[in-house]
Amino acid sequence: MTIRLAIDRFEGDDKQVAVLLSDDDQTINFPRALLPKGAHAGDVLAFTIERDVEATKRVARETKAVQDELESRDTGGDLKL
Repeated sequence: MTIRLAIDRFEGDDKQVAVLLSDDDQTINFPRALLPKGAHAGDVLAFTIERDVEATKRVARETKAVQDELESRDTGGDLKL
C-alpha cells in the first residue's frame, strides 16, 4: 500500500519533527532525520507500507526465547511468568 502525505510544517526542538498531513487532514509527527535530504514544507511524500512477515517471525522467535530463558530461571513463588 502506498500513501501520500504532505509536509505541513516542522516543530519541536530545532524543528526536528515534521508534521505530515494526510488527504483527510489527519496529522502524523515524523522524525525530520528520516525524511529525504532537502525535503521541505509543501513537499508531498510517498510512503509504501507492507508487512515484513520474516521479521515478524524472527521477533516472535526471539521473544519466545527470552520468555523461555526467564521461565527456566523462575524459582517458583508467587509470581508466574
